[in-house]
Amino acid sequence: MKYPLALLVLACSLVLGSASSVRAEPVPLIAAAADLKFALDVVAAQFKAETGRELAITYGSSGNFARQLQQGAPFQVFLSADEGFVFRLADAGKTLDQGTLYAEGRIVLFAPHGSLLKPDAAFADLRAALGDGRVQKFAIANPEHAPYGRAAEQALAAQGLWDTIRPKLAMGENVAQAAQFATSGGAQGGIFAYSLALSPEVHKLGSFVVIPAEWHQPLRQRMVLTNNAGETAKAFYAYMQSSPARAVLRRFGFVLPGEAA
Repeated sequence: MKYPLALLVLACSLVLGSASSVRAEPVPLIAAAADLKFALDVVAAQFKAETGRELAITYGSSGNFARQLQQGAPFQVFLSADEGFVFRLADAGKTLDQGTLYAEGRIVLFAPHGSLLKPDAAFADLRAALGDGRVQKFAIANPEHAPYGRAAEQALAAQGLWDTIRPKLAMGENVAQAAQFATSGGAQGGIFAYSLALSPEVHKLGSFVVIPAEWHQPLRQRMVLTNNAGETAKAFYAYMQSSPARAVLRRFGFVLPGEAA
């Protein structure tokens, strides 16, 4: 049977349109606060196992990501360690809405094996070690753009130690780098995210104590979809609020919305 040329052209266009619609969308770029490194790697693996969808996650400081997003960076999801950055992006029209709170973080005082510093929740030995010279290098994230660095500064200031310890600080670009400095042996200790300290990779390198939450402002962590978010990004955003994802965050020491510390 012969078909009119116009019908053949229409059929070809429908086939091509169908192929285009099922073509895999680009892997979404996810900007995530560095404290999420180990927890989010687990969540992303679970997400891929359940959906078959890939994610491209970049970890760093929330402040730097917020600046990049203001300048048009192509991230589709932003998981910030400070909800203030999300609110400012929303006010600037860079996001679909004001996002949702996904966790509250905690910080720890950490000392690597072999250090002369002994972590305690009152900072008693840290205070003594600053006085007797046992602490020459101490690691935190840069407070200027890393929320966990700001919380570390607040905790040290609350105990009257900030001015004394400032000349000895080794500042990481983000909290993961601060953890690297604190565990590598180049510093006698440091303050960084509880979620990183709980990871097997870091936990085996030293000892730590959780710092009292009242010593610093709450680390309210908020995530948001940007204006260019695709279907995979939206699916991941929803998955982050599911029971399996929340279970992983809980395992890494995060306090979850609707749950007590």
